[in-house]
Amino acid sequence: MTEAQRIDGLIAAAPRDAVALVHRDREITFGALDAMVAQVAGGLVAAGVRPGDRVVTWLPKSIESVVALFAASRAGAVFVPANPQLKAAQVEHIVSDSGAVLLLTSRSRSAGLDVAANVLTLEDDWGRLSGADPASMAVSADDLAALLYTSGSTGRPKGVMLSHRNLWLAADSVRQFLGTSPDDRVLSVLPHGFDYGLNQLTSAWAGGARAVLLDYLTPRDVVRAVERHRITQLAGVPPLWQSLAATDWGLAGASLRVLTNSGGHVHPGLSEKLRTLFPAARLYLMYGLTEAFRATYLDPALVDSHPESVGRAIPHAEVLVLRPDGSVTADDEPGELVQSGPLVAQGYWHDDERTAQRFRPAPAASVHEGMAVWSGDTMRRDAAGLHYFVGRDDEMIKTSGHRVSPTEIEDAALASGAVSGAAAFGRPDELLGQTVVLIASKQGEDAEARLRQALSTQLPGYMQPSSIVWLDAMPVNANGKLDRAALRRDHAR
Repeated sequence: MTEAQRIDGLIAAAPRDAVALVHRDREITFGALDAMVAQVAGGLVAAGVRPGDRVVTWLPKSIESVVALFAASRAGAVFVPANPQLKAAQVEHIVSDSGAVLLLTSRSRSAGLDVAANVLTLEDDWGRLSGADPASMAVSADDLAALLYTSGSTGRPKGVMLSHRNLWLAADSVRQFLGTSPDDRVLSVLPHGFDYGLNQLTSAWAGGARAVLLDYLTPRDVVRAVERHRITQLAGVPPLWQSLAATDWGLAGASLRVLTNSGGHVHPGLSEKLRTLFPAARLYLMYGLTEAFRATYLDPALVDSHPESVGRAIPHAEVLVLRPDGSVTADDEPGELVQSGPLVAQGYWHDDERTAQRFRPAPAASVHEGMAVWSGDTMRRDAAGLHYFVGRDDEMIKTSGHRVSPTEIEDAALASGAVSGAAAFGRPDELLGQTVVLIASKQGEDAEARLRQALSTQLPGYMQPSSIVWLDAMPVNANGKLDRAALRRDHAR
């Protein structure tokens, strides 16, 4: 395995004098970052970390928090980034479930934590960690590099196991189709415990670009960071894009060349608004799973003509739409999306039952051997090879004998201009099987009347909501995505 194939090797492979990271008024070159990673790796080894051990970080974004992740990798350990927005009980679960030997956090966050791991803080221990003799432990391409904890609709968060090969090829894939180059400045606005957020770092570095770290409180923070640092690439999830599209940008976005979306569907009205706000930027609409990083992207040239499509497979991925018997569907026939190839993760940490449900041997139609991910998502593929998300099997609404995609109802609601956020669910009904409940946040005057009018003209009767629940704001999870599990639990049962 060459140095550039281990995920921390991305830093060593970049031009040493180029800027790698920026945080507030600080910046650090790739050469200095690589040296600091090696020293902190030595500090972790001196603290008792051994190859294969899990190291959890629970910190806001900073140069030190990023160094800690890749220093764990340099020490041969497995890094486990806990989202800084998580609460103590959730972090305690991650530390316990992963069997971590060490947790690095801040002094204030460590107060009251009940964990078996060795707890170090930036304030008390960083000087010792960063002043150690450099270390670099050998790893192989298929060694476990990271555990990313992802929440499902039920149960506690589960750790997705990612190898060095998974992370390296994911970085290379995004670098390829975005065309990332050394003159790019990537705003790292999503949490690093989210695969999409972690890839903002790694794909930037794969292209020799700098990453600018930002923990934002309001959309205005993002606007100011884009303007100050002349950001060229900005990634978001739908709730963030919705907020940014409603913000006054002035000339702040003139530097943007690339916009990317994943973690949910961007309805055509929002994508049109983003392209109007940022006419010089290419908009990449993507679809993916934490279990296989990313599956597809839509060529920006096709956003106008195919606004509902999620596009074709990204580099290093193979996607197939399959019938229940494993055969490939015909054009425009719905089926389950199955992803094969080297981006597929190694399964769920210490959870053989759920791993067996989602990870199975690649189907006969695949060109790849090994495991594939059965997504549970219903897709269709058109004659041109473009893919369209229909819905998740466990989220499809079955009403009056019809199978209804929540996405179709949500898009119609958002297109009305009467709501700033929307989520549709099926509520049990003895007569109809399920009725449609729409949860939304109002936008403008007479929102309900405008929404009802728009839905009555755009959707058939069986898709009309039987009830609308109005919220002041739609809840999001720690990764910034719409928290559908909380909405279902609180409003759609």
